[in-house]
Parts: sequence; C-alpha cells; structure tokens
Amino acid sequence: MLTMAQIRAIKPGKKIKKCSDGEGLYLQVMPTGKMYWRLNYRYAGKQKTLALGVYPQVSLKEAREARRKAKKQLAAGIDPSIQKKLSKTAASNSFRAISQEWYDQQANVWAPSHARSVRMRLDKYLNPALGARPIARIKAPELLSVLRSIEASGINETAHRVKMLAGQVFRYAIATGRAERDVSADLKGALTPVKAKHMSTITEPKRVGALLRAIDGYQGGLIVSCALKLQTLTFVRPGELRHAEWSEVDMETRIWRIPAEKMKMRKEHIVPLSCQALDVLQTLHPATGQGKYLFPSLRSKERPMSENTVNAALRRMGYTKEEMTGHGFRAMASTLLYEQGWDSELIERQLAHKDRNRVKAAYDHSARLKGRTKMMQAWADYLDALRSQGRVVNLFQTTG
Repeated sequence: MLTMAQIRAIKPGKKIKKCSDGEGLYLQVMPTGKMYWRLNYRYAGKQKTLALGVYPQVSLKEAREARRKAKKQLAAGIDPSIQKKLSKTAASNSFRAISQEWYDQQANVWAPSHARSVRMRLDKYLNPALGARPIARIKAPELLSVLRSIEASGINETAHRVKMLAGQVFRYAIATGRAERDVSADLKGALTPVKAKHMSTITEPKRVGALLRAIDGYQGGLIVSCALKLQTLTFVRPGELRHAEWSEVDMETRIWRIPAEKMKMRKEHIVPLSCQALDVLQTLHPATGQGKYLFPSLRSKERPMSENTVNAALRRMGYTKEEMTGHGFRAMASTLLYEQGWDSELIERQLAHKDRNRVKAAYDHSARLKGRTKMMQAWADYLDALRSQGRVVNLFQTTG
C-alpha cells in the first residue's frame, strides 16, 4: 500500500510509471509530472480500467473510497465504468446543470443587475431544492413546495418571479431534448395573487410644479441638483442617469446616446436634449466635465454616484418613498405625456420600453427622432410652465 510520504517522493521519469496501492488501484505518473488515479478490474471476463481522478485534487483517501465503491458495484454485478457514464449523463440533465447552461447563454444580453437577480434566485431558491434532480423527473408539486416556502416568507411577488424563472429553464430543457413539458404551467392559479403596486410618483400638475420648485431650491450640492433636474427632463431610468458619461453626450447635436450595454433592453437609446437639459449640462460641465461620469461618486470620480443618491435627495426635500422616487419621474412623464395626447409610440420609444409588436420593434429607432425631439422640448417647456405657477398652456401636439 502507498503512503503519503511515498507519493510525495515520486519523481517522473522518461516513461509512464505505475505505483500500486493494491487491489487494482494505482497512481499513474506521467513524464510531465502529472499523476492520475486508475483502477484495473475485470468485468464479464474482460480487463477494464476506471479513471478515478487527478492527484492531488483526489487524495489517497478519496481514491481508496472510490475503489471501495467500485468493488461494491462489481459485487452487485454492475460495471463501474458504465455506472460512471450514467451518473455523468444524469448530472448533465439535472436542473442545476440545465439552468446553468441556460443562464450562460442568456446572461450576456442581460443588464448586469438583471443577471445578478436571476443568479440569486437560482442559487437561493431553486437549486437547493431541485438542483440535483433530473429535470425530466421534477413534478409540479415539487416546484410548488419551493414556491410555497417563498410565500411563507411573505414575499409573494418573488414567488411569482421564481415560478416564471423555473418555467424558462423547463422550456429550455424541452427545446434541447431533456424534458418533455414545463411543469410550472400546471401551477397556474396555485400561488397567492400579487397585489398591484402603483409606482410612487406625482402626476397632479400643481404638485408637479411644487416638486420642480423644491428641486430648484435644493441645497444638497450642484451635482445632485443637476441630477434631479436632468432626471426630470429626460425621464431615463435611474441607473442610466447615474452611469451617464460625458463621452456619450454631444452638446452640438443635442443628443445623448446611451450604449446598448447600459440599457435594460440591450439596445442603444437616443435621448434628444431639450434647451433646458442642455442648460443643466452646461452648468454641470465645469464641475465634472474633466472626468468620466456626469454624476461621479463623492468618494471617487472613477465611480458613478450611489443608486440611493436621488432618492435620498427627495427624502431630504420632504418627499416620502410613498410619494416620489427616482423611478417615479418616468411614471410622471408617461402619465402626463399620454394625458396631453402624444403619440404612444413616441412616448414608449422615449421610455425605452420593449415593443411587443415585432414589426414596430424592427422599425429603425432613429426614424422618429424628429418627433421625439419635438416632444422632449415640449415636455421641458411644460415643466417650466408648471414651475412658474402661471397658466399652463397645452404645449403638446399629437403629430410625430
């Protein structure tokens, strides 16, 4: 039998060496210095060899345990090599393996935040319970048990999202020939319905005017003040705002081009800049224009400002999270633009929402830039009118 001292003393030679541990187990030493555990055995009258792993990743103790299991399988009339292949096949058809394969294919087109959320839901909720199970053998009650445990934690919306995620993995397994049906479809109506949540926002014109005046009077610093104003004028997503770079802004053409990798839908987004938005940028430029980000972190100019900065500023101005959030500027603009009669396609394109109509989605995103530019300037003028508390004139037209 081998000892650890003997193994550590092994030196590679010009030819392959075999250092026996007994009962068919040996360490195969290559001229390169690599060492592999092997087990020779006989099955159905034939000499066969089973690979048990690489030393030192597989220790002497682990190799002996593998030998013991192989001998037990032989005693039961099972060929260890065939059993190993079957085990590998089962592992590749497990929920964990298939979900990882699906995730690897999808994650490169997702926004980083979405990829992190999906990864977390797989690792926290689905894989612990279902990961080792062959996906084709998973039944609806098993998945429901996972979802019920999430509901029991009081996060019903998460349970619904995890159900949708599981369905995507099952459908991928069906497409790749490793499952026959999506069991999540059997759970329709089985979960507690999620109460609709309304976006915290302000849409009543007088209150919008008050908000704009509060932003004008904000005393928390130039950078945050400009962030609040540009958020109002462009109604981009908060993450898109705080990651904005000066290299993306063309003040001459009055265009802000947000690269696809920063967008939720992974498509470049064009934001026409109104005269008022341009004024904000010109005010901001002396403070941050020599750096990368429009709105850098107070701690490091190499990082964007915190995702909580805009919300913290709103709280400082006296607005609760139930009244207004950074994301609420999008709902505010959407509501008022629709009420003013603007073309829905112009609004949805400017919000960078996914177009469910594939024909429309294929339409060149810049084709209606003229109409969106007109809408964005009218939006800025409308906000000025609300801010001044004067008579608000309908500055919108339905032409696009």
